[in-house]
Amino acid sequence: MLKKNITYIDYNDTERTEDFYFNLTKSEVMEMEMSTTGGLANSITNIIAAKDTPSIIKIFKDLILKSYGEKSPDGKRFIKSDELSTAFSQTNAFSNLFMELATEDVKAADFVNGIIPQEKKSIVGKDSLSIEKAGN
Repeated sequence: MLKKNITYIDYNDTERTEDFYFNLTKSEVMEMEMSTTGGLANSITNIIAAKDTPSIIKIFKDLILKSYGEKSPDGKRFIKSDELSTAFSQTNAFSNLFMELATEDVKAADFVNGIIPQEKKSIVGKDSLSIEKAGN
């Protein structure tokens, strides 16, 4: 699980700093891997190597929204829903995170690697989703 502390300006022109949580389970990563021709990791690597900016942007948006959720108070669940993802996408916190990932390759790599479960990294390849400096 990745916790991001994001500062943003809300729509009342108030500066806020909040923690936001992102996580993909082993089953979610496997589903994404298996439902993408050639595998998600390989697809990301190829898109970055080709400098296919529209596809890169779409992948980052999808990864942010698929991994966003809220921890239950007891810590037993990580709650995700279309409603939560849509609500988050309507904040400037989302906009700030999206811009950070779209413009800073090291932070993008850290985000992608941070949302993948540690034990899943060995299944998809330790470096296969590391996009650090791949876009340079």
